[in-house]
Amino acid sequence: MEPVLAAGAVIVDDDGRVLMIKRGHAPEKGRWSVPGGHVEPGETIAEAAVREVFEETGLQVRVGAELWCVTVPYGDGETFEIHDFAATVIGGELMPGDDADEARWMTATQLAAVPLVATLADCLRSAGILPAEPTVAQVRR
Repeated sequence: MEPVLAAGAVIVDDDGRVLMIKRGHAPEKGRWSVPGGHVEPGETIAEAAVREVFEETGLQVRVGAELWCVTVPYGDGETFEIHDFAATVIGGELMPGDDADEARWMTATQLAAVPLVATLADCLRSAGILPAEPTVAQVRR
Protein backbone atom coordinates (compact mmCIF):
# COMPACT_ATOMS: atom_id res chain seq x y z
CA MET A 1 0.00 0.00 0.00
CA GLU A 2 1.27 3.47 -0.95
CA PRO A 3 1.97 5.74 2.06
CA VAL A 4 -0.44 8.60 2.75
CA LEU A 5 1.40 11.86 2.04
CA ALA A 6 1.07 14.41 4.84
CA ALA A 7 2.59 17.79 5.67
CA GLY A 8 2.87 19.95 8.73
CA ALA A 9 4.58 23.00 10.15
CA VAL A 10 6.79 23.62 13.15
CA ILE A 11 6.19 27.17 14.31
CA VAL A 12 8.30 28.62 17.13
CA ASP A 13 7.48 32.08 18.49
CA ASP A 14 9.92 34.71 19.78
CA ASP A 15 9.65 33.24 23.30
CA GLY A 16 10.69 29.76 22.10
CA ARG A 17 7.19 28.29 22.41
CA VAL A 18 5.97 25.79 19.82
CA LEU A 19 2.49 25.98 18.25
CA MET A 20 0.69 22.71 18.99
CA ILE A 21 -2.72 21.24 18.28
CA LYS A 22 -4.56 18.51 20.15
CA ARG A 23 -5.75 15.98 17.59
CA GLY A 24 -9.51 15.63 17.40
CA HIS A 25 -9.59 12.59 15.11
CA ALA A 26 -7.74 9.33 14.51
CA PRO A 27 -4.98 8.53 14.15
CA GLU A 28 -3.75 9.46 17.63
CA LYS A 29 -6.86 11.35 18.74
CA GLY A 30 -6.18 13.25 21.98
CA ARG A 31 -2.42 13.48 21.44
CA TRP A 32 -0.58 16.71 20.71
CA SER A 33 1.07 17.45 17.38
CA VAL A 34 2.31 20.27 15.22
CA PRO A 35 -0.46 21.38 12.84
CA GLY A 36 -0.65 19.27 9.69
CA GLY A 37 -2.54 16.74 7.65
CA HIS A 38 -3.09 15.08 4.28
CA VAL A 39 -1.74 16.52 1.06
CA GLU A 40 -4.68 17.12 -1.30
CA PRO A 41 -4.49 16.21 -5.01
CA GLY A 42 -2.85 18.99 -7.01
CA GLU A 43 -1.10 20.73 -4.13
CA THR A 44 2.56 20.66 -3.18
CA ILE A 45 3.69 19.43 0.22
CA ALA A 46 4.52 23.02 1.26
CA GLU A 47 1.09 24.26 0.11
CA ALA A 48 -0.53 21.50 2.16
CA ALA A 49 1.42 22.60 5.26
CA VAL A 50 0.20 26.21 4.83
CA ARG A 51 -3.42 25.10 4.29
CA GLU A 52 -3.41 22.67 7.22
CA VAL A 53 -1.98 25.26 9.63
CA PHE A 54 -4.73 27.71 8.65
CA GLU A 55 -7.49 25.09 8.90
CA GLU A 56 -6.34 23.83 12.31
CA THR A 57 -5.21 27.08 13.96
CA GLY A 58 -6.61 30.08 12.09
CA LEU A 59 -3.05 31.34 11.51
CA GLN A 60 -1.51 32.20 8.16
CA VAL A 61 2.10 31.09 7.77
CA ARG A 62 5.03 31.25 5.41
CA VAL A 63 6.88 27.94 5.21
CA GLY A 64 10.65 27.68 5.08
CA ALA A 65 12.96 24.73 4.97
CA GLU A 66 11.80 21.15 5.40
CA LEU A 67 12.94 20.03 8.86
CA TRP A 68 12.33 16.30 8.53
CA CYS A 69 10.41 13.55 6.82
CA VAL A 70 9.26 10.53 8.82
CA THR A 71 7.35 7.42 7.87
CA VAL A 72 4.90 6.34 10.57
CA PRO A 73 2.92 3.09 10.37
CA TYR A 74 -0.58 3.10 11.83
CA GLY A 75 -3.22 0.38 12.23
CA ASP A 76 -4.89 -1.39 9.32
CA GLY A 77 -1.63 -1.40 7.33
CA GLU A 78 -1.79 2.35 6.72
CA THR A 79 1.49 4.28 6.64
CA PHE A 80 1.94 8.05 6.66
CA GLU A 81 4.90 9.84 5.05
CA ILE A 82 5.00 13.10 7.00
CA HIS A 83 6.99 16.14 5.86
CA ASP A 84 7.30 18.91 8.46
CA PHE A 85 8.53 22.41 7.60
CA ALA A 86 9.76 25.36 9.63
CA ALA A 87 7.19 28.14 9.38
CA THR A 88 6.58 31.71 10.50
CA VAL A 89 3.24 33.28 11.41
CA ILE A 90 2.33 36.14 9.06
CA GLY A 91 -1.31 36.73 10.07
CA GLY A 92 -4.55 35.41 11.46
CA GLU A 93 -5.90 34.78 14.94
CA LEU A 94 -5.19 31.63 16.95
CA MET A 95 -8.27 29.43 17.33
CA PRO A 96 -8.69 25.66 16.98
CA GLY A 97 -10.48 24.48 13.87
CA ASP A 98 -10.94 21.57 11.48
CA ASP A 99 -9.88 18.40 13.34
CA ALA A 100 -8.00 20.21 16.16
CA ASP A 101 -9.71 20.10 19.57
CA GLU A 102 -7.25 22.69 20.95
CA ALA A 103 -4.51 24.95 19.60
CA ARG A 104 -1.97 26.68 21.80
CA TRP A 105 1.63 27.72 22.26
CA MET A 106 3.69 25.42 24.50
CA THR A 107 7.04 25.72 26.21
CA ALA A 108 9.52 22.84 26.21
CA THR A 109 8.45 22.04 29.79
CA GLN A 110 4.78 21.88 28.76
CA LEU A 111 5.63 19.68 25.76
CA ALA A 112 7.43 17.24 28.04
CA ALA A 113 4.25 16.88 30.14
CA VAL A 114 1.70 16.08 27.41
CA PRO A 115 1.25 13.01 25.19
CA LEU A 116 2.76 13.71 21.78
CA VAL A 117 2.09 11.87 18.52
CA ALA A 118 4.53 9.12 17.47
CA THR A 119 8.12 10.23 16.77
CA LEU A 120 7.42 13.96 17.29
CA ALA A 121 9.51 14.38 20.46
CA ASP A 122 12.51 12.74 18.75
CA CYS A 123 12.09 14.98 15.69
CA LEU A 124 11.83 18.11 17.83
CA ARG A 125 14.96 17.08 19.75
CA SER A 126 16.93 16.34 16.57
CA ALA A 127 16.00 19.79 15.21
CA GLY A 128 17.18 21.45 18.45
CA ILE A 129 13.67 22.67 19.31
CA LEU A 130 13.46 20.50 22.44
CA PRO A 131 16.44 19.82 24.68
CA ALA A 132 18.04 16.39 24.45
CA GLU A 133 16.88 13.83 26.99
CA PRO A 134 19.35 13.37 29.83
CA THR A 135 21.63 10.36 29.59
CA VAL A 136 21.72 7.70 32.32
CA ALA A 137 24.95 9.22 33.66
CA GLN A 138 23.32 12.65 33.93
CA VAL A 139 20.29 11.23 35.73
CA ARG A 140 22.46 9.42 38.32
CA ARG A 141 24.27 12.59 39.37
